[in-house]
Amino acid sequence: MNISASIVAILGTGVWGTALGTIAKNNHHDLRFWSHRGTVSLESVVRDAPIIVSAVSMKGVLTTASKLRSLNLASDKIIVTATKGLDPKTTNTPSQVWQKAFPHNPVVVLSGPNLSQEIAQSLPAATVLASNDLAAAERVQEIFASDTFRVYVNQDPIGTELGGTLKNVIAIAAGVCDGMNLGTNAKAALLTRALPEMIRIGTHLGASGETFFGLSGLGDLIATCDSPLSRNYQVGYGLAQGKTLSEILENLEGTAEGVNTTNVLVKIADLEAIAIPIARQVHRLLRGKITPQEAIQALMERDLKPEFCDLDL
Repeated sequence: MNISASIVAILGTGVWGTALGTIAKNNHHDLRFWSHRGTVSLESVVRDAPIIVSAVSMKGVLTTASKLRSLNLASDKIIVTATKGLDPKTTNTPSQVWQKAFPHNPVVVLSGPNLSQEIAQSLPAATVLASNDLAAAERVQEIFASDTFRVYVNQDPIGTELGGTLKNVIAIAAGVCDGMNLGTNAKAALLTRALPEMIRIGTHLGASGETFFGLSGLGDLIATCDSPLSRNYQVGYGLAQGKTLSEILENLEGTAEGVNTTNVLVKIADLEAIAIPIARQVHRLLRGKITPQEAIQALMERDLKPEFCDLDL
């Protein structure tokens, strides 16, 4: 299969899917786009494509995987998932959904500090491709690597995916922090304490702790929590300004995956007895159980402890 002139199928025509398609097109690959709202058939889009990129929202992953499965997909096709979130029904990550639907196909996770609007402007960025099948990740690396988009590979798909997923919850908290004008010290403390919380969750679910210090963990955390371009940040900022969640989401362009992720994460934490103090306050805030001020106060009043007592690498 000639990677230098591959057909790439992009499932999802939102800003992120379009941006990824632009990168592949600029690398002289032939694109096929599919949207559940469009008229082009899924079969015609994926038929001759060795690389299939899923950039649909989390709520559309199960449905899209089911539609694709009905087409009897060849086992040599590589599925790349660029979705960040957790499925509310199964609590699975997108790659877990895809791997269960296609157990014989290589599944590759694409995740990193990649604000889609900046990618669309061809501003410099870096990302990670992670898979249990390193050869598959390296093949996809050739598709997307360019002089403005640096692509790394690793073999920790669950860690790479959870880094990009969990930071959306923290981005809501970061938006609250900025919306309340709490200052640089408070935000630095928030992000620093958020990282071990993400590692605690990730390692419990089978990820490598060191992955969270890379682009898909710390890198994505910094980018998303410090940019008004982040929809999750916008949710937190709006809540701090006294807006209701429904009001914020109604006027938001695109999906703030952190809202659903927070709900699923709390479900997982309750079942697995994982301590998630920051995410739990975000969850209470999203449900209208507390005010932003009360959420901050609850975190500041937690029991005193050594800094690294709960960091398991």
